[in-house]
Amino acid sequence: MIETESLILDKAKFSDWKEMYYNVWSHPESAKYMAWDITTSEEAAKIRIVKTIAFQKEHDTYLVYEKSTGKAIGFAGVEKLEPYIYQEAGICLGPNYVKKGLGKQILQGLIQYCKEEFGAKEFVYSTRAENRASDLLAKSFGFSMISSTAKTDGKDGHPYTLLQYSLKL
Repeated sequence: MIETESLILDKAKFSDWKEMYYNVWSHPESAKYMAWDITTSEEAAKIRIVKTIAFQKEHDTYLVYEKSTGKAIGFAGVEKLEPYIYQEAGICLGPNYVKKGLGKQILQGLIQYCKEEFGAKEFVYSTRAENRASDLLAKSFGFSMISSTAKTDGKDGHPYTLLQYSLKL
């Protein structure tokens, strides 16, 4: 579990399916810069939460919960690239929870977690160039760009530029 000022990052429970469906998974704007498609029914959301729970058992990924309400409002995670080098494995918040400083709390929490748990010395952050909010988030932390790569979106085939940033810890 990772705790920030107003959020808790913790492993998913089956009962989270409804909040994740209505707060995150059913919104095209949540999936816009992500590698997943929206979930279009409550039944599909129940299947998705089961898959999420199984995935989280093997990966350092979490749902994001609002402390004040306990609601599931997003997801985030990290993964090891090399010894002492970690990267975020996606940060996503539902559309009602963006532009409130929560992404900054999540990123800070993930970085702190990697430093404390794994002795991380470097943290890598990736974003699409067109995702201005994510790009500005990286820059606000003092990340330095390490690469810019042309990619093609697997969902709709449109080209995009993947920016990778690094922060020495």
